[in-house]
Amino acid sequence: MKLRLFMTTAGLFLTSLCLGAALTAGQALALDAHVAKDTAGAPGEVWAAVGDFCGIAAWHPAVAKCEISAKDGATFRTLTLKDGAKLLEKQTAFDAKAMTYSYTIEDGPLPVANYKSTLKIVAKDKGSTIDWSGTFDAKGAPDADAVKAITGVYAGGVDALVAKTSK
Repeated sequence: MKLRLFMTTAGLFLTSLCLGAALTAGQALALDAHVAKDTAGAPGEVWAAVGDFCGIAAWHPAVAKCEISAKDGATFRTLTLKDGAKLLEKQTAFDAKAMTYSYTIEDGPLPVANYKSTLKIVAKDKGSTIDWSGTFDAKGAPDADAVKAITGVYAGGVDALVAKTSK
């Protein structure tokens, strides 16, 4: 009787482990990208360049044009990239006092889905840190390629902001 109870319990335990592993394997973990760099620019000066949600066209080297729009009380921007591709992004949070905003990509050619990003300016010594981070899932590309693409977007923008605000 004890052996039968042990075998039944062990069987249920192994079945639970296998089922749990199968469920976990089907759930991809979100990927992360993050670029942060210091600039000599004062926080308010850097925020003046970044804080306008559609001001990205004035500082990001890949963005040719930005058009702002609203729908159902939400703010959107349509970015036209220098290669002609378009991205539709939705602002999800904005805090001028904390010098931060967040947004999602609603549509576009980047190899990501479920994309959420935050751009913030943090006071540091006599200057600032520009901090751009995001989470996302890879879409139509290997994880490493999606991370490389988004990290490249962040690095290009942060480098341009550092050059613009370090003068």
